[in-house]
Amino acid sequence: MINSTLDAARIDFSTETLWILNSILALIMFGVALHIRISDFKALFKNPRPVLVGVVCQFLALPFLTFLLVLLIKPIPSIALGMILVAACPGGNISNFITSFAGGNRALSVTLTANATLLAVIMTPVNLSFWAALYPPTQAILKEVSIAPLEMIEIVALILGVPLILGIVINERYPTVAEKLAKYLKTISLGFFVCLILFVVYNNRTLIEDYLLYVFWIVLLHNALAFFTGFSLARMAKLPLEDIRSITVETGIQNSGLGLILIFTFFEGLGGMAVLTAFWGIWHLISGLVLGTFWAYKPLEKEVGR
Repeated sequence: MINSTLDAARIDFSTETLWILNSILALIMFGVALHIRISDFKALFKNPRPVLVGVVCQFLALPFLTFLLVLLIKPIPSIALGMILVAACPGGNISNFITSFAGGNRALSVTLTANATLLAVIMTPVNLSFWAALYPPTQAILKEVSIAPLEMIEIVALILGVPLILGIVINERYPTVAEKLAKYLKTISLGFFVCLILFVVYNNRTLIEDYLLYVFWIVLLHNALAFFTGFSLARMAKLPLEDIRSITVETGIQNSGLGLILIFTFFEGLGGMAVLTAFWGIWHLISGLVLGTFWAYKPLEKEVGR
């Protein structure tokens, strides 16, 4: 019963609200980009290993391990597709703040955000289509909605790519202006985003309440897998603990806002996908802050092994 009901359910999300969400997400990305310089991309050539490990965690390891998790727990199709979509998204915009709070390498976090955002224009649609097509239940949904890959690339580019480039240009040419803007934009836009998500959750509270217990443990498990992926691969690469913290946070904090936009644009607010992604958007902030607090009280110089 839960299968057919949730797979058939649709989250109430008007066209006007979708445009507001698009604008807020673009504004958040613009605020993040005001901290980024072209030199951050050059770090890939100066010290490529941490950046490459972070990119591998984000766009290769996490989608692959998410697919294995789907095969293991066999959630209903719309939930499975939501898990694959979240894993296909780039890191969340609050990851830079949590990394700094946790004592991680903020420069690496910003570099990963910049590179992952540009790669997401291609990699998010590719990962979603590739992994969802390998699992028959999600493949059936993809056939029903008939996603246009180029249209998805265009939307991701407009929401993430354009604000990123604009923010970098302003930071390069007018660093003082960028610094002043960044102070206000990030806090204000993030506040609007959280309020909008809570508004959508409240308007659809009956549907979410009905399936919260079913989705709750899946999101917890999936989010823990994301943090573990970043932490374990960074440890295996023998990176400094400061870099390990950054990569762990970048992999565990996903851009669920982008995921929701894609769901309401291409999947008509498909119930399972939307419920899972919305709960991800709330939960990863909680888990990220908990992890960040734990690391904040565990100074790097006191940790064993370094």
